Amino acid sequence: MHASAPSFKKPPLTRSEIVALLSGADSRALFQTADDVRRQFVGDAVYLRGLIEFSNYCKNDCIYCGIRRSNHRASRYRMTPDEIVQTAEKAVQYGYKTVVLQSGEDLWFDADKMSDIIRRIKQLGAAVTLSLGEKTREEYAAFRQAGADRYLLRIETTDKALYEKLDPQMSWDNRVRCLEDLKELGYEVGSGSLVGLPGQTVESLAEDLLFFKSLPVDMAGIGPFIPHPDTPLAAESAKGHLDLSLKMMAVMRLMLPDINIPATTAMETLHPQGRLMALQCGANVIMPNVTAETFSRNYELYPGKPHPAASAAAAWKEPLASIGRTVSDGYGFHGDYLKANPGRLTF
Repeated sequence: MHASAPSFKKPPLTRSEIVALLSGADSRALFQTADDVRRQFVGDAVYLRGLIEFSNYCKNDCIYCGIRRSNHRASRYRMTPDEIVQTAEKAVQYGYKTVVLQSGEDLWFDADKMSDIIRRIKQLGAAVTLSLGEKTREEYAAFRQAGADRYLLRIETTDKALYEKLDPQMSWDNRVRCLEDLKELGYEVGSGSLVGLPGQTVESLAEDLLFFKSLPVDMAGIGPFIPHPDTPLAAESAKGHLDLSLKMMAVMRLMLPDINIPATTAMETLHPQGRLMALQCGANVIMPNVTAETFSRNYELYPGKPHPAASAAAAWKEPLASIGRTVSDGYGFHGDYLKANPGRLTF
């Protein structure tokens, strides 16, 4: 363990210890330790996933989300299956080994349509991650049968009362059911928290981390809450949410040392170097957006989201080199690094 952080002990961390780490005024030792653990358990290479945001239609009405059903100012779009597959082809040509298919909960894309899209993308030689929200076990099984490898479904908060207040007509218990089904069906499962929600406490954030460990997750996507002007939470502030998100990410790395943790785009919205900062606090994944800008500019979960033109994976070599990191040439499944590097671990 890093010499500058003698107060950290080997996990498992208790709830009170997690609360203390999240509440600390000086996070430098925490971030350094998380970076050291990241290096030891997942290495210096960063996995890049090509993100395709293929529809911003959503049946849900989550009060923090810019594409919520009741936001009539949102410019709705839905890519065709052919457009999705063509974008995936472009991502593979750009050097991405994984394609992430993300959308609102758009019922037009039923199990048959999605399964066909997945099969076509798998023929390109790419791994497929899905982020499509809550589905039935049968739908998840169909996607898995078609070849889907990973599924990302953020719990957002383990505070059940807060969840159901922020996500009207949705059930926290059903959200957990979905995650359990995904695990049982053999997906690599990702979940995560939205940090800084109104009414959220540092104690509930600690419970989030303990929940992720209990599943356990293969990936944890942790990002700051950024108020959207066309939602009921428009007047809320995002002050302090980036720092707390980085702390959450760092503690998650200590608790589950070998999982994949993305540096989220929302962090870059709050700070120009947000994703690079996250990579120095425990993260090891970036998901560059490969969606055509005509579509992606309307996938506005939160305001201020950057919309850079899609670029080759190699374009990340220089910014990653600036912090001593490299672009991975692998698929980045959970545990890949440890399997390839079975040396003695000291944490």
